[in-house]
Amino acid sequence: ITPASMTIVFLGITIGTIMTMSSSNWLMAWIGLELNMLAILPIISKPKTTRASEATTKYFLTQAIASTMMLLSSTINVWQTGSWSILELKNKFSTTIMALSLMMKMGAAPIHFWLPEVLQGTTLQTALLITTWQKIAPVTLMYMISNNIQPTILVSAGILSMIVGGLGGINQTQLRKMMAYSSINNLGWTITIMAFSPNMALMNIFTYIIMTTPIFLMMTNMSTKTLQNLSTTWTTSMTMTLSIALLMLSTSGLPPFTGFMPKMLILNELISQKLTTLATLAI
Repeated sequence: ITPASMTIVFLGITIGTIMTMSSSNWLMAWIGLELNMLAILPIISKPKTTRASEATTKYFLTQAIASTMMLLSSTINVWQTGSWSILELKNKFSTTIMALSLMMKMGAAPIHFWLPEVLQGTTLQTALLITTWQKIAPVTLMYMISNNIQPTILVSAGILSMIVGGLGGINQTQLRKMMAYSSINNLGWTITIMAFSPNMALMNIFTYIIMTTPIFLMMTNMSTKTLQNLSTTWTTSMTMTLSIALLMLSTSGLPPFTGFMPKMLILNELISQKLTTLATLAI
């Protein structure tokens, strides 16, 4: 891919996300997400391998299905309310379908199956892009409609994402798959608190993005793709290996690291909402 075409692709990804974030109309938000999706496909398929082609196809199909669900939801809502406005999503059926389509777009359980497979088939730089930048637009849309979504749906999907993310990462030796399950787990925390405190959910996802970015950048720098690689880099680059280890502990929410702060605030909010059982489950 030439530098000119790469510039166009990255411009498409950036404009698509900004268009979705700044729109107040479902059609414009949908167009932004489509532009974003079509722009990232050449990046995923850049390595000329069968794994990359497979990852591109999986990404395209899941995102296309999610976009179709999103369009269906907003169209049903227009029939009921006569408005394309994002804040006017009042129909319960539409809201549920929209919530599921946004969860599918960001890779939250129970529609998470594509995320570890896609990350495993791409380069570390592309994996970074999918786990950070590509989550901003769907999370923003969910934030905008969070008051209309039934809390039961958000909490159920959130708890399931936490369980899937926590258990799925245990049996992995591939770092990209581990980071995918870490992403699913973190989305679980974000979605759960979205029902009660949307601002806290945004803080959580952005803290996660800030912590994940240096992990991927250091793994790219050291060309580490498995746990075995990571254990052998200790002799050549002690500082970087130690930094990755500390950042990973931070993303898992271990005190006294930064990643513990949003999780502690989320647990505090859940307890203050008289959801002590839910807070215990999250822990």
